[in-house]
Amino acid sequence: MRYGIWTPLPHTIRPEERMTKAIEILKGAESKDPADPSFDFAVEVLRRAEQLGFDVTLIAARQLGPDLEAWTMASALSAYINQMELMVAVHPGINSPQMVAKMGASLDRISGGRASINVVNGWNVDEFNIFGNGAWLTDLNDRYLRMNEYIRILKGLWTEDSFEFQGKFYKVEHGNLPLKTRQRPNPPIYAASSSSDGKETVARYCDYWFVPDRGDYRLFDETIAHIEREIADMEERAGRYGRRIRYGKSAHVICADTVEDANAQADSFVAYGNIVRYNKSAMVALNACLVGTADMIADRIRTYERIGVDMLMLHFHPMIEGMERFVAEVLPRLETVQYSRACEPGSTLTVAPPYPGTVASR
Repeated sequence: MRYGIWTPLPHTIRPEERMTKAIEILKGAESKDPADPSFDFAVEVLRRAEQLGFDVTLIAARQLGPDLEAWTMASALSAYINQMELMVAVHPGINSPQMVAKMGASLDRISGGRASINVVNGWNVDEFNIFGNGAWLTDLNDRYLRMNEYIRILKGLWTEDSFEFQGKFYKVEHGNLPLKTRQRPNPPIYAASSSSDGKETVARYCDYWFVPDRGDYRLFDETIAHIEREIADMEERAGRYGRRIRYGKSAHVICADTVEDANAQADSFVAYGNIVRYNKSAMVALNACLVGTADMIADRIRTYERIGVDMLMLHFHPMIEGMERFVAEVLPRLETVQYSRACEPGSTLTVAPPYPGTVASR
């Protein structure tokens, strides 16, 4: 099992005190800090995650809101996060695939071969219309067709010296990308889709599929049965193209001393998620059902491994405290030496020096 962590941004986590203060500054409040506090926080979380053995982070794209822009964020993080894969979310219709191919190759070079792409169709009409110049598509089939064309162009520009494409939404004539990615044949492409057309695109062109769930953190058995069926379907689809897909799941972890306490925290998170639609984006990760005691969560992770899930993309509340509790209490219960070493009694961690501008360096 691979363990990833969401890069903390205003709309990707449930805000804690430090992020709440950072959001006010992002919105224009005066600050005496020489660096941006939200970036400070992200670097601190990810450096700690890297020390603890997490090997990938997802940088979400939130155009409407005070969140730092995803590609700018990923490029800046690459200077301070030395080992983790940097997965950047992109929305077909907002950034062109030609430009993302160039940016992805650039990040892959800058980071030493640690870039990846998460292609997300998105839901926010205003984001597409404002930042994509009226790019929202009302027809669901069109959205998945655009995603298909988008991924094909990414792969084509990354892997072919001369590339031509004529589609409904994109056109490439005499296309080439002289800047080559460090990873060959291309940086990994992740995607999520519940439609048949979208799944077919994933099966044919993507490397990872984020599997769906049953939409309720209390329905673990139903979720596992559903994911088993979905993986079996994806295996059949990918097999027709002679390919193998790997599987990921986004999850918010709530580890508590009792199930009752964990469920109470989860219910509070659900209430937060129902306030506005942006909050729900973070809350839905509860539906991976990693809510309960350390023993329960460890057992559920084993079940995910058994049915074929290769990666869990996690976030916590509060981020650092929740992550450290997960590493200290859950991972030692799993046969995962790479991660449990960090919490053995008497173990020491090599802590990287803070980058200029962090609270720890001042």
